[in-house]
Amino acid sequence: MPLRTRVLASLLLLAACNLPDAVRRVPPTAHGRYAQALRDAGLESTALGREWLVASDSALRAPLAAVLPSRELGAYSRSEARAVAYRVSLRDGQRLVATVRADGLRAAIFLDLFEIEPDSARSLVHRATADTLVRPDSAAAFLTLQFEATRDGNYVVRLQPELLRDGRFELILRAEPSLAFPVEGHGNRAIQSVFGMARDGGRRSHHGIDIFAPRGTPVIASTDGVVRSTDPSNLGGKVVWLGDERRRQSLYYAHLDSAVVTEGQRVRIGDTLGFVGNTGNARTTAPHLHFGIYRRGAGPIDPLAHVRQVLSETPVVRADTTRLGRAGVTLVDNATLRWAPSATSPALQQVPRASVVQIMGASANWYRVQFADGTTGYLSATAFGN
Repeated sequence: MPLRTRVLASLLLLAACNLPDAVRRVPPTAHGRYAQALRDAGLESTALGREWLVASDSALRAPLAAVLPSRELGAYSRSEARAVAYRVSLRDGQRLVATVRADGLRAAIFLDLFEIEPDSARSLVHRATADTLVRPDSAAAFLTLQFEATRDGNYVVRLQPELLRDGRFELILRAEPSLAFPVEGHGNRAIQSVFGMARDGGRRSHHGIDIFAPRGTPVIASTDGVVRSTDPSNLGGKVVWLGDERRRQSLYYAHLDSAVVTEGQRVRIGDTLGFVGNTGNARTTAPHLHFGIYRRGAGPIDPLAHVRQVLSETPVVRADTTRLGRAGVTLVDNATLRWAPSATSPALQQVPRASVVQIMGASANWYRVQFADGTTGYLSATAFGN
C-alpha cells in the first residue's frame, strides 16, 4: 500500500474531539463515525488529526451568524483542518434548507444541524444531518439538509470536509414555509389579520390568520393529509379540518363559500378543498379564508411562519473569489470585524491596517476571515481594496 494511502487510512482512525455531552449522546452520524474511527486509531498526537478534531468542536462553540437567505463560497485545503459553523434563527413552522455544492478532489463533506437548547447558550442537541457527499475527481456534486422547526429557536449549521483534501464549496442557507400557501394565486399581501388579535371586544383572541381573496377563489390543501371533518359551525360556517399526521396537527379552513371534499378523503398538496367565502360569523365581512393550525398537546398555534412565503433573493457573491484560501492584508485603518456579513451585524473587534488574515469564504461583498490566533469573523471586501 502506498505511503499516502496508509497515512490517509490512519488519519481516518484518529481520536474524536471532546464534544458536549448533548452532542455525543445522539445516534452516530457520518461526522460522528468519522471522528470515532479517528479515536479508535489512537492517533491523537497527530498534529493534523488533532487540528481537525479541535476545529469541529471550536466551530460549534463559536459559530458565526448567517443572515437568511445566505450564500457563501468557501475553500478548504489539505494542509489545514478547518470547520465552519453558522448560527441561524428559525420560527416554529419554518423549514431550513442547507445546500452544499462542492468542487475539487474526491472528498467527504459533513453537514450537520444542532439546536441550541433554550435554557443554555452552550448545550447543543443534534437535530439533522445530510448524507455525506463523496465526489469523483473534478466533478461537482450537491448535498442537501432539511429541517422543520417545531418551536422558535436558534440553531447551528456546521460544515467540515474530511482531512487531506483541497477544494471549494458553495453553501446556501434559506428558510422557507413548511406548508403551501392555502389560497390559490395569493400570497403574503393577502394576509390582513394575524394570530392573537382581540375579538368580540377582547373576550377571545384570533386563533389563526385571515387571507382575503375574491369569493370563489380555490382554497387548497397546504399538505398531504386526510379530511377529518366538514361539519359546519356557527363561528366558522362551512369548514374543512385537514389532518396533518406527520406533524401531529390539524389545519382548519373556515368561512368557506362551499367545500368540495368529504370526511375521510385523502388529499395531496395543492388539491382543492373548497372556495373562499364569508360564512359563519364572517357574513358581514369581505370574503376571506380563516386559516388555523391546532397542534396535538399545544392547542392553537400561530400559522404565519408555516405559510408565509419567502420573497428575498439569495444574495450574489460580489467579493473577489480568487482570494479564497489565500492570505490577505488589510489596507484600511480600523476595519470592523463583524459576526455576520452585514454592516448592521454586531462588531467583534477593530482590525488595524496591515493585519494579515486567511481568507476562507466570500458572502455578498464580505470575506470570512481567520486570524493566526483562531479568531474568525467577516470583513468588508473594501478592507482589502476590492
